[in-house]
Amino acid sequence: MAMDDLLSRISIDPNICFGKPCIRGHRIWVSLILDYLAGGTTIEEVLEAYPSIEREDVLACIAYGAEMARDVFVELPLNKKKEASA
Repeated sequence: MAMDDLLSRISIDPNICFGKPCIRGHRIWVSLILDYLAGGTTIEEVLEAYPSIEREDVLACIAYGAEMARDVFVELPLNKKKEASA
């Protein structure tokens, strides 16, 4: 499935879920699905938890995250040691 087809499955509406990107026709945030996947949940497990969505919806969430990462950089706290409190 082409990237444009996947991204068409994502909806952003200021009147739904505070304007957060959601799977079209659902109130399931893209970030929620990405959090599950980042935590080790498989696509199959996500589909079991949300039977109203399809595999392509999960792939659309990944595609949306990839598109966002192309232009936005977030500083990660790598190699920073916590200072011990005295």
